[in-house]
Amino acid sequence: MIKKIKFSKGFNETKEVFFFIEEFNSSVGKLFGNGDRNKIKLFDLNGKTINIKSFKIPNIVNKIAYKYFRKSKARRSFEYAELLLEKGIGTPQPIAFLENFNSIGLRDSYYASEHLEAELTYRELVEIPDYQDRDNILRQFTKFTFDLHEKGVEFLDHSPGNTLIKATSENKYAFFLVDLNRMNFHESMSFEQRMDNFRRLTPQKEMIAVMSNEYAKFYTDKTEAEIFEKMWQATTHFQDEFARKKRLKKKLKFWKS
Repeated sequence: MIKKIKFSKGFNETKEVFFFIEEFNSSVGKLFGNGDRNKIKLFDLNGKTINIKSFKIPNIVNKIAYKYFRKSKARRSFEYAELLLEKGIGTPQPIAFLENFNSIGLRDSYYASEHLEAELTYRELVEIPDYQDRDNILRQFTKFTFDLHEKGVEFLDHSPGNTLIKATSENKYAFFLVDLNRMNFHESMSFEQRMDNFRRLTPQKEMIAVMSNEYAKFYTDKTEAEIFEKMWQATTHFQDEFARKKRLKKKLKFWKS
């Protein structure tokens, strides 16, 4: 077994974090979330809460790919978090990543970061139409997304649960990206790339209208109508594809049974 571990510069509590990762599958730590795909546990580190994510064990093809050709999800999460912070983009402070390799390839991998308590995610804005200060939060979220695009960050998992939102003062909010392993970084982003990046967030037309209205205040190459049309087009295409895949999955499940 070959282990590869890397810590953030200046992080000193390395032995403790290494112990938490090594004991991840024991009774140490507290399970966070449902653990459907990847398991997350919380650990107390000298009065601070840290978050360690254990990625799903890859299939045989990916085991080999992650050893020889691609960076693991844990490593990408760590490196992308450092890149985001360098660019002034909010994300929980990265601590470490660890990879375990055997003779075949990657066996398992872990990503450790600070645990950030947030008041809400974008999901609450979708599911609770009368959420307090909803319009203002949605507009600030749109400006946050515009700033991502201006910095060339294409967050491929820009979906309802992957932005933590914290109130910083009255009517002001800070945004933090999580689930970071799928990102592209560009010198500049095209209009199509920018609009397509909104596609996963909401099926609600009125929310698209608010976001396109706010985005148009900063992106002046297109009119508000053009921004709305493209954003809504990307959204409906995604929703149609999602529904189609869901129907297909249901049919396959029926035939298997």
